[in-house]
Amino acid sequence: MTNIILRPLTPEDRERFITDNQEAFNYGALEEFGLRDNHFEEDGQIISRKCIEESINSGEAYRIVSDGEVVGGAVLKTEEDKGDLELLFVSPKHHSRGIGQAAWKAIETLYPEVKVWTTCTPYFEKRNIHFYVNRLGFKITEFCCSHHPSKDGGPEEFFRFEKIIRKDD
Repeated sequence: MTNIILRPLTPEDRERFITDNQEAFNYGALEEFGLRDNHFEEDGQIISRKCIEESINSGEAYRIVSDGEVVGGAVLKTEEDKGDLELLFVSPKHHSRGIGQAAWKAIETLYPEVKVWTTCTPYFEKRNIHFYVNRLGFKITEFCCSHHPSKDGGPEEFFRFEKIIRKDD
């Protein structure tokens, strides 16, 4: 398995975290839709700076470091035995190397008190859906769309996931 360190985000690395996150999220949208679609929250960005900053400000942000190189990031919110994976991204240059899975294992190790994790991803992010369901063991619990709108004002169409941690996991 890939050697991963979760390094707390520093103020000096905040700007790079934001731009790296936007690059990673844009990759999936551009791969799926190209530039012809309007899935972007702000000009040229699938996830807005405001959204990322709000996540960082209200959670715990980490840089994912593999073999001394920053390769991604994560933002988490926890309260007692519940956790929300706000953001998780790996640079497209480092996809398919086990980094996301190793980062998730590091998150579970860092937060052993959390027994129920939740997250969500846009409906078109097939790579993310595969990752959460087939690699990490999350279950899809909800699909939000115009027929079933989100209660929390998330993206218009997205899947919500949950993972319950059991002692044998």
